[in-house]
Amino acid sequence: MHNYELMVIMDPSIDERTVAPTLDKFLTVITAAGGTLDKIDIWGRRRMTYQIQKHSEGLYAVVNMNTTSEAVQELDRQLNLNESILRTKVLRLEEAIFSINPIEFVPEEKPPRAGRGGPRGGGARGGKRPAGAKAE
Repeated sequence: MHNYELMVIMDPSIDERTVAPTLDKFLTVITAAGGTLDKIDIWGRRRMTYQIQKHSEGLYAVVNMNTTSEAVQELDRQLNLNESILRTKVLRLEEAIFSINPIEFVPEEKPPRAGRGGPRGGGARGGKRPAGAKAE
């Protein structure tokens, strides 16, 4: 079993009070497969950066769960068949993400830069000419 995070965007025309019961109906797939629901977080109505199925707003919900990949595939399939679900995204959370150790940054020591040499100024584009130099 692995940890997963599911984000669901629902049709904004449905009532916000029906989001939790609607999700619970679908999440029975996870509990029936022996998985656990760690956290259900309903964000509510949010404005989307671009339209999905001609909707500029959506009802967002995030679910953290621990289950098998087969149960997640079945849940995603059932969610995509429902017309009130605009978009779903399932991510598998790796254990390595939670146990990241900071790496100490040691900057490289670079040798001091050498000068370019030659007289200052002049050049092909003009600028100051060294004292005593004549214009060509």
